[in-house]
Amino acid sequence: MRIAVTGTHGSGKTTLIDDFIAAYPGYEHEQEPYWALAQLGTPFADGATSADLEEQLDQSCGMILASTASPDIVYDRCPLDFIAYLEVVAVQEGFEWTPSGKLLGRIEKALGSLDLVVFLPLSRPDEIDVAIELPRLRSKVDARLKAIIRDDELGLLEDGPNIIELRGTRSERLALLGAIPAG
Repeated sequence: MRIAVTGTHGSGKTTLIDDFIAAYPGYEHEQEPYWALAQLGTPFADGATSADLEEQLDQSCGMILASTASPDIVYDRCPLDFIAYLEVVAVQEGFEWTPSGKLLGRIEKALGSLDLVVFLPLSRPDEIDVAIELPRLRSKVDARLKAIIRDDELGLLEDGPNIIELRGTRSERLALLGAIPAG
């Protein structure tokens, strides 16, 4: 099954993926686009910028589309993450971000190649004990992701992957994800 785990920063994506890979070692793990780009030497601004997020969105689509032959893979983030971040950050930068037709087609193709998107919304109270970087951005992106996913405001999910929203403790999330039938 081709799975992407989505959510704002500090929502437990990487922890869930690490736990899932440990429990299901037949799955590959595709790292977050930010880290893939950083390993290639891509410089990033200090803080979130629309230019950096557009590059990560393109990388996310590219990573997903380049591995369509991999049947059992888990992606740390997907295009939905970057759409939410871009919309929020663009407003902070003073403009409205919308994807071009070509980019929208690429996003749809990438999402359409996934079997499942696992959304991890923020929980109240927060399960993270340490201070999270950019807490306002985190909260706004979480709200934006909820609207994108729950209401399919962009029309990207109708013919796309199945979507589930996971809540609960670390072990509860893993058990719920592990109980989903393949395919």
